[in-house]
Amino acid sequence: MTPFTMYVRVISETLAPDEIDDRLGMPADESYALGSRRHPQAMPRAHNRWVRYARVPEPGARPEDLEQIVTGWGEPFARALGRLSDSGEAEVALVLVQNIEDLDDEMAVGIVLGAELISWLATARAYVDLDQHIFHECEESASK
Repeated sequence: MTPFTMYVRVISETLAPDEIDDRLGMPADESYALGSRRHPQAMPRAHNRWVRYARVPEPGARPEDLEQIVTGWGEPFARALGRLSDSGEAEVALVLVQNIEDLDDEMAVGIVLGAELISWLATARAYVDLDQHIFHECEESASK
């Protein structure tokens, strides 16, 4: 399991994923459409979702490694995201997911977002969504 995943997410109730591709000038790595389902029994999705992942070739990347990928997408892409957000037709977020398996791992402590990424996010009119998942096996109490 990768300790950190970072991606830009666009959510819209009115713009289909291919329209978001066109407005941003960049294809999604992953998307789904309003009303689609993960499987036949699932509830229909309530919005369109467009995602672009920050990927690095080596495992164990930290946010400071991933942010270079995001800022490397360039200012024109950030401005396109900002225009989309300012239009009111979509919301834009940088999502950072942290999976913690070892509570004593020093590399799992602390999340730093650099000034260059913060500036890029301001241009993109994006908020930060931070999800942390702790996978820990608890010892059973001996008093049972």
